[in-house]
Amino acid sequence: MRILKLAVLSVALAALATPQFAAAQQKTYKIGAAVYGLKGEFMQLWVNALKDHPAVRDGTVKLTVFDGKYDALTQNNQFDTMVTQKFDGILFVPIDIQAGAEAVEKAAAAKIPVVGSNTRVNSAKLASYVGSDDAVAGEMEAESVIKAIGGKGNVVIIEGPIGQSAQIERRKGNQAALAKYKDVKVLEMKTANWSRAESLSLMENWLTAHSGKINGIIGQNDEMALGAIEAVKAKGLVPKAIPTAGIDGVSDAIKAVKAGDMVSILQDAQGQAQGGLDVLLRQIEGPSYKPRAALWTDYASAGLNWGDGTAKQYNVPWTPITTQNADALLAKRAK
Repeated sequence: MRILKLAVLSVALAALATPQFAAAQQKTYKIGAAVYGLKGEFMQLWVNALKDHPAVRDGTVKLTVFDGKYDALTQNNQFDTMVTQKFDGILFVPIDIQAGAEAVEKAAAAKIPVVGSNTRVNSAKLASYVGSDDAVAGEMEAESVIKAIGGKGNVVIIEGPIGQSAQIERRKGNQAALAKYKDVKVLEMKTANWSRAESLSLMENWLTAHSGKINGIIGQNDEMALGAIEAVKAKGLVPKAIPTAGIDGVSDAIKAVKAGDMVSILQDAQGQAQGGLDVLLRQIEGPSYKPRAALWTDYASAGLNWGDGTAKQYNVPWTPITTQNADALLAKRAK
């Protein structure tokens, strides 16, 4: 009998040691990623990077991505779903800096932590934000166009969705650069909603309305800058003759930089997404959580530090795209 009991105990202990039992015991977190829209490449890169976070790959995080379809009400309704289904945490990339605050309030009332990434929301209830300073990028891109046209001439500005933080902050940066040059005039400034197709149509109209008078193009993201370049080419013009800048570092933009057709600045989708998830998991697990994203080592020399993971804001640095680093950036993306 004693031998039988020991045998049963041994089987039980062996079961406890099996990987299947360990997996069953592993704590999993239900995380929602509410992004403003998935049409453009940048948010696709952001989502793919999030899915590649070690905590998602090993099953610690059960991830659900919600496509906001560029609509604040849709995002608000998606927060209702996550609250009802008792998600453990939410990563939020809002379409509207003001309208998104109501969604954050709902989650906070349900004691679900929300960490912002990529675009901002005006809410004191946001646990933290991991993104990049859009005003800095806006100034950098405008400065590059202004210098390329010799500090004088006419430019057009193609804006993002009105009311989104990236549009607001990049406009501030654009205007900060323009304020330094009294001989540069803004002929037009309208939104193309981050869309290459909308920008193409807008630029076609401007090239007709201001024939021969547009010297430079400031696109608040790459998709719109690329759409503008298509319109320039369709008019039989050479892109290099009308300096154009964008922001984000989508694949086509990197290739266009390499070809000398535009200037762009890389926004690190991987750093923002994976860093955001690290910060969110720190909110959920507490001080025992150890960050697993590469950005904490990649940008340590630039002053981006994890600390204890509870800072209200983490700014991921921008990387200017050049003919020298274009191939390496594309190669990294192909992996």
